[in-house]
Amino acid sequence: IVHMVDNGTTLIVVDGTPNGYQVTLADDTFALINQGAFYGADYIDMVDGFFVLNRPNTSQWYISLNNQASFDATDFASKNGFPDKVVGVGVARRYLYLFGQLTSEVWFNAGNTAFPFERLPGVFMQYGCMNANTIAQMDGDFCWLARSEQGDRIICRAQQFQATKISTFAMDNEIAGYDTVDDAFAYTFQSLGHTFYVITFPTAQKTWCYDLSTEQWCEWLSIDENGEFQRHRSNCYALLYGRRIVGDFENGNLYAVEPEVYLDNGQPIPRLRGFYHGVDDDSSRLSYREFIADMEVGNGAGNVEVPLYLRWSDTRGKSWGNAIETSLGLEGEYIKSLQFQRLGMARDRVFELWWSAPVRTALSGAWVQVSKNNE
Repeated sequence: IVHMVDNGTTLIVVDGTPNGYQVTLADDTFALINQGAFYGADYIDMVDGFFVLNRPNTSQWYISLNNQASFDATDFASKNGFPDKVVGVGVARRYLYLFGQLTSEVWFNAGNTAFPFERLPGVFMQYGCMNANTIAQMDGDFCWLARSEQGDRIICRAQQFQATKISTFAMDNEIAGYDTVDDAFAYTFQSLGHTFYVITFPTAQKTWCYDLSTEQWCEWLSIDENGEFQRHRSNCYALLYGRRIVGDFENGNLYAVEPEVYLDNGQPIPRLRGFYHGVDDDSSRLSYREFIADMEVGNGAGNVEVPLYLRWSDTRGKSWGNAIETSLGLEGEYIKSLQFQRLGMARDRVFELWWSAPVRTALSGAWVQVSKNNE
């Protein structure tokens, strides 16, 4: 994975090795950076005309000359709040974040003559970073895959110079079971007023998406040629000429992310929504009379009905019964009620809705009508 940023005249590319590359934007000349004071980097960003980079496998970070792609051997500093190595750097609201292995700190441009940056007093975060490729800025805050002296594999967000855990306990348990997180990466994007943080774990075939506006997580899926679920196909993101573009991890294709397109390059988009356990206070058997889904309906094209499936587990999610089906309605059936009735009895039940529709859909909520079965 590479990271790159430009200052308007020169683009610098780093890949975690001692090497780096530059592109002169005026004529697209590509060249290896051959300067003694350039040490490579895991991550690169820019603030106030300075390229900012970490020096791999050290506690040091360094900067370029102002508004230049040149480097001076004296323009470096060390992360000094805790003796851990700098994993990556990032800039938000003109503040420089140094993400260490176990802790993180914030610096700012104080305008000093010898070295312009100094550490922001009173600010220190007790979470470091496991993987620089998961650092991504969203709405002036950073999200990243974090670790501390107490543990690791949680996702944090920096707010008001403080690190806050945003991953749920269920996600933490899920990520803890992945064989590796060394190949994880993340990006952010904005759509329909919402800002999203998307993190992918390629070995685990998992992609998770966090909505900054709702503070909710969901899992993104794609379907492979065998009909099996896998990680989302997007491997990178850029806003280009007003369009949201992602790159396919498998074939190098570029796709435009359009809210009004309801297929993944012609492939169906699976949509699943699980619900909380339905359990009575004294674990009595409950009779499930009706399940109602509150969804946008009536967008089927012509006389084609879009199916909606409901299934449930009475074994706490260990096994599932066969799904039952209803329809999201024909075109124009905008007040159709989505009801599933006479659903049997259970002491502990988990419901799950599933659909894949090449039309606009939206799930607003669901409710269940139950009664207690006196035994």
